[in-house]
Amino acid sequence: MTKPPTPADRKDKLSRTERKDLTRNSLLQAALALMGEGRSFTSLGIREIAREAAMVPNAFYRHFRNTDELGLELVEETGVTLRRLLREARQSAVAEVDMVRRSVTVYHQYVIENRLLFLFVSSERSGGSRILRMAIRNEVTHFTNEMAQDFRRLGVYKELSTASLQMVCGLIVTTMLAAAPEILDLPAQQPLLEGEMMENFVRQLQVVLLGAACWKDKSSHPLG
Repeated sequence: MTKPPTPADRKDKLSRTERKDLTRNSLLQAALALMGEGRSFTSLGIREIAREAAMVPNAFYRHFRNTDELGLELVEETGVTLRRLLREARQSAVAEVDMVRRSVTVYHQYVIENRLLFLFVSSERSGGSRILRMAIRNEVTHFTNEMAQDFRRLGVYKELSTASLQMVCGLIVTTMLAAAPEILDLPAQQPLLEGEMMENFVRQLQVVLLGAACWKDKSSHPLG
């Protein structure tokens, strides 16, 4: 009888690119696992990340020049996937209120499923490495610009200038980022608390959108 393939056999059958991706991902997950123990990203060393991934330190340098470069990969991974999910949520909604609730649901689920990634982003957004802070700000800009483009395409807030529309979208993105720690701090298996938190999240975004509907650009604003 033929023996089933072992993990080593399966790894041998992977292409060089697949093996490289697997090793790279192991290093990313090792860094996240260490942060899950309460460590800050800036306190992590290359040797301990490699050790957590069951590798020698030299293996780290075949994928990243330093820990900042690994952190940049985590920021990009978070941003690219979440931007795609939220864009799909906006495109599939048929009404503004549906768009808000669908986006909140998608965002909440992604934060829950990627807890360690968001602990990392929440921590590095306001502290740690300047390189990572700038990378997170760039991702926020990408989120803001994509949302503004979608609002234009959907015909939402047609009277707003591009600058005002981007300001509104920036407020939405900032509100979403601020909600991540609250989502992560919520005790497990508390559906009532979770429902209250999500409803409050939806209302916060609705207030921003209500303000956007009433906003006048500076040239026509009575206080401008």
